[in-house]
Amino acid sequence: MKKKILITPRSFGKTNDVPFKILEKHGYEIIRNQTGEKYSEQQLIDIIEEMDGIIVGLDPISRKVLEKAKNLKVVTKYGVGLDNIDLRAAKRLGIQVTFTPGANDESVADFTFSLMLSVSRHIKQLDEIVRNDCWGKIIGTEVYGKTLGIIGTGAIGKDVARRARGFNMEILAYDIYPDENFAKKIGLKYVDKKTLLKNSDFISFHVPLTDEMYHFIDEEELKMMKDSAIIINTSRGGIINEDSLYYALRDKKIAAAALDVFENEPPINSRLLELDNVLLSPHCGASTIDATNRMGLMAVEGLISILEEKEPKYLVKI
Repeated sequence: MKKKILITPRSFGKTNDVPFKILEKHGYEIIRNQTGEKYSEQQLIDIIEEMDGIIVGLDPISRKVLEKAKNLKVVTKYGVGLDNIDLRAAKRLGIQVTFTPGANDESVADFTFSLMLSVSRHIKQLDEIVRNDCWGKIIGTEVYGKTLGIIGTGAIGKDVARRARGFNMEILAYDIYPDENFAKKIGLKYVDKKTLLKNSDFISFHVPLTDEMYHFIDEEELKMMKDSAIIINTSRGGIINEDSLYYALRDKKIAAAALDVFENEPPINSRLLELDNVLLSPHCGASTIDATNRMGLMAVEGLISILEEKEPKYLVKI
């Protein structure tokens, strides 16, 4: 009997069909998400029972989903963020979890700087001016030589810091596990949370969404920031309390924000959509040809290594 593989990410194999060919070569039956949206928990519960493996994006792989999956051997995350997968339940049920470490680091770091430059120079509004047959000017702010605060210096945070060097930025960082060797090499300074928030012109987030990081930025933290500060978030939406952020932006307590991620995606009823000093993006920091090609191949390699009982690749240690 063919092993059944559920694939939920819409970009999987979109830029390169090699991952599909590899799965087909192994004789797997492929079931794709054709809804155009990420699955809900109930949708997954309804279809997961006969699956041997799943390549998942942001869909909720909860305890209830995993307990319904009678044949499931492996959950492969198409990306690196594991907050949508109940790792404890997976371990208890003997289900292995793999991911694609490093596959999208450069793409997300590029996108972080794209957002930083776009919001600081009002690129969206300038484009609208020209399209509306106007010829006004908007005064922006420079990025070069400013202070960048990086929350989280994992792989992506480090890549952002490397880019910031080219803009001659002073780089402050906060991380519970500081990498002092990297800091010395790059010219980065680790500081406490308060110091970073008070002194940074731009604040960029590159941390996983854990219980400790939920609403890491709330009303109190926003009050510490400069009124000229710009927030960039390409990690996870729950790190910032969006209600508090809304009021800070509305009342000009901070200058602007650029968000690729939200607590609820899509943010259909979010009041942030009402504001003109926030730039919004639909969680596409990793959406490049380069990253999707790498993620697709690594996801398939990890999945097959478990299903074919080979040496595990890209295994998450639970």
